[in-house]
Amino acid sequence: MIELFELAGADEAVRFSPYCWRIRMSLAHKGLDAEMVPWHFQQRDTLPAGTSTVPVLVDDEDVISDSWAIAQHLEAAYPNAPSLFGGETGEAHARFVAAWADKVLHPALLPLVAPELLTQVRPEAAAYFRETRERRLGVSLEEAAAQRETRLGEARAVLAPVREVVGSQPFLGGEEPTYADYAVFGGFQWARLVSQHEVLAAEDPVHGWRERMLDLFDGLARSAPTA
Repeated sequence: MIELFELAGADEAVRFSPYCWRIRMSLAHKGLDAEMVPWHFQQRDTLPAGTSTVPVLVDDEDVISDSWAIAQHLEAAYPNAPSLFGGETGEAHARFVAAWADKVLHPALLPLVAPELLTQVRPEAAAYFRETRERRLGVSLEEAAAQRETRLGEARAVLAPVREVVGSQPFLGGEEPTYADYAVFGGFQWARLVSQHEVLAAEDPVHGWRERMLDLFDGLARSAPTA
């Protein structure tokens, strides 16, 4: 039995964490079933011992936190299932892409997502969410919302490397998706599930790539409940 602890909103059906979506897609890629366990901000005592943030994967006696470590575990523990990386070179490539998403993409998306997400976390976590996200943003959530058009332009600008690649091939991994795709897709699924605003222009090649990602695994991501 595999369990995946993942971040949920006040509506527990809405699972919006970009890092958890990396693992949801990875499990589907491997053809692995898992029980999805909802977790909320500040509920550290409900996670397996030794962990404090999600995603957390429990695979029999193995307990792994951090999306990158979980992906590595899945690759090593299930070598006969489809590879997430396609070998050592692909793993190195995916690690760089995941780091780019962490350090560049997610900070660019945060001011677009956080103001709306505030209303979707549990009321008892709202003060924590506001304080931590405003610290990261350097402005209030209300100021971030007022700056949306400027921030949207900035977010679209950082997508140039992704746009360059998926404008000439279906996925970042080539003809088929790899963990590199899931690492980037998680951020767009985050925005898609919690925001009423579209991040990508319809004519953007990244939009076409996102649509292909949404269709993977019988529409796993497309069918996810939205706020």
